[in-house]
Amino acid sequence: MHSHNEEASFMADMKEAAPEMVSAFFGVDKAVFSKNSANLDLATRELIAVGVAVTTQCPFCIEDHAKRAVKAGASKADVAEAVMVAATLRAGGAVTHGWKAMRAITEDE
Repeated sequence: MHSHNEEASFMADMKEAAPEMVSAFFGVDKAVFSKNSANLDLATRELIAVGVAVTTQCPFCIEDHAKRAVKAGASKADVAEAVMVAATLRAGGAVTHGWKAMRAITEDE
């Protein structure tokens, strides 16, 4: 794991090395998390981000988006539910990938 605070200073290096790409990334982020979305409200989008963050296991995204979800109107229960939905899908993926293991050993019989 890395130290977010220590390594965040290297964002300047990324901006210098790939300015258009970094700018595009932050443009997408700004658009996705704008308060003026046409369909999903901001709290819902932040809860989706929490779910994705727990499955990608980014501690900084988890903390940031959980706080932003609550700020946007989500409750503690909403955040917990988003986490459990994500955990269930992650576990479901493990089960369905487990079918490959079963197939592999069955084919060798």
